[in-house]
Amino acid sequence: MTAILGTIALLAFATVNVVFEGTGRFADGPLADYASGITVMNWLVVGLKLFGAAVLMLSVSARASAVAPTVMTLLLWGAFGTFLIYAVGTIGEAVAIAAGITGRPEQIDAAGVGYVLGAVFFATCFGVVAVSDSRRCGWRPVPIVLGIAGAPLLLAGILVLAPTLLVALGIMPPL
Repeated sequence: MTAILGTIALLAFATVNVVFEGTGRFADGPLADYASGITVMNWLVVGLKLFGAAVLMLSVSARASAVAPTVMTLLLWGAFGTFLIYAVGTIGEAVAIAAGITGRPEQIDAAGVGYVLGAVFFATCFGVVAVSDSRRCGWRPVPIVLGIAGAPLLLAGILVLAPTLLVALGIMPPL
C-alpha cells in the first residue's frame, strides 16, 4: 500500500512540474531570465519523479523479477537516502526562515509547508518500502550502503552540477 500511495503522490508531484511548463509559469516575472534553465530542470525533475514511481511499483510488482534484487535494493535505499537528505534540508530551511535567520517568517505559506511535508512523505514511503524489500529479499549491505552513499551525489548533481552546466552552456544566466 505504501508503494502505491508513494507512486500516486510522485505522479501528482510530477504533474505539478508539467503544469508549470504548460502554463509558462516562469516565463514572466522575476525569474523570466531563468525560464529556459528552469524548463530544463523541470523536465529533469519530472523524469526523476517518474523513475521513482516506476521503482516503487516494480518493488511490489510481479514483474519485479525483471530487476535484479541487488539493483532494486540499491534504487530503493538510494531514493530513501535522497529524499531523507532533502527532507532534512527543507525542514532546516523552514526553521531558519521561521527563526528569521534567512528570509522572513511571513514567507512561510501553505505551499511551502506542503512542500516540506511532501519531502518527508516521500522519504517515509521509500524508507518503508526499502526496509520491506530488504526484509523480503534479504538484507544486502553493499547495495544499501551504495544507495545511501549515492544519495548526496545525486542531490549534488541535481542542485549544483545541473544548474552549473546550464550556466556554462548559456542556457541560463549565472545565479
